[in-house]
Amino acid sequence: MRLACLLLALIAPSARAADPSSGVLVLGRISDDPAAHYEQLKPLLDYVVPRMAEVGIREGRILMARDPQQMASYMRRGRVDWVTETAGTAMMLEQRAGARPLLLTERDGVSHYHSIFFARRDRGLASLADLRGRRIAFQRPSSTSAYYVPAGLLLDRGMSLEVLLSPDDQPSAGTVGYLFARSELNIATWVHKGLVDAGVMSDLDWENPARVPSAFRRDLIVIGQTPDYPRAIEVVRRDLDARIAARLREVLLQASHDPSARDALLAFFGTTRFLPIDPASSRALSDIGHGVARIKADVE
Repeated sequence: MRLACLLLALIAPSARAADPSSGVLVLGRISDDPAAHYEQLKPLLDYVVPRMAEVGIREGRILMARDPQQMASYMRRGRVDWVTETAGTAMMLEQRAGARPLLLTERDGVSHYHSIFFARRDRGLASLADLRGRRIAFQRPSSTSAYYVPAGLLLDRGMSLEVLLSPDDQPSAGTVGYLFARSELNIATWVHKGLVDAGVMSDLDWENPARVPSAFRRDLIVIGQTPDYPRAIEVVRRDLDARIAARLREVLLQASHDPSARDALLAFFGTTRFLPIDPASSRALSDIGHGVARIKADVE
């Protein structure tokens, strides 16, 4: 019976998302592992729903999307009310579906981070300007810290990006050739082995020996970094009832002060608390949105 309910939640919930008449709040997630993510989302949804009764919410459901395009469609059609995402994907949902940022999400005690560009010491790279005519490894096309933000920074500095077919491929003169390495460990390995000239990842991953082994580090140098930006964002659909959005924001902000919410928060991707979006974070999100739009228009 539980399996049947799980499949319904993941694949085809029939009820429309939250409005005063439906009484259903739908939490969405872009996922390549729906079963695992369901277990991470459900405890917080179960915590939130009873505290939304005053605005007519009686039930919570989860709807997964395979990619940002599908999630944007769900939000435009009113099938999803609330989505938790990284900053780059959140800004894409803002552009494609009118999603509205609601709160910052602090994970493992960290609300903001930045991206680190690095290279081997013996490759002759000392700054981002030296990347012209070189090859860089990003993580994957949906990564905020290892694609959207660093690629946007390179575009802002007047560099052209060119996708390469393989590490053996060479970029055109004056451009930055890029490939996707799929994981931070692969990025570090490709740079260390000389398969690419440079790599990029978040400062949190850069400091993690599981991502950048200690045996690699002595051969690597930092050649640049991005400004800080929010680690994760909660967004809501553009036409979500204002009373529901306001109450959801209030419940999430108060959750870190409620001992009964502790386990649900930690299950929610290691969340330690939700925070208001301050002016500096709002500017950073605007910059990321600009970068995402440029990447979609000029690079992909």
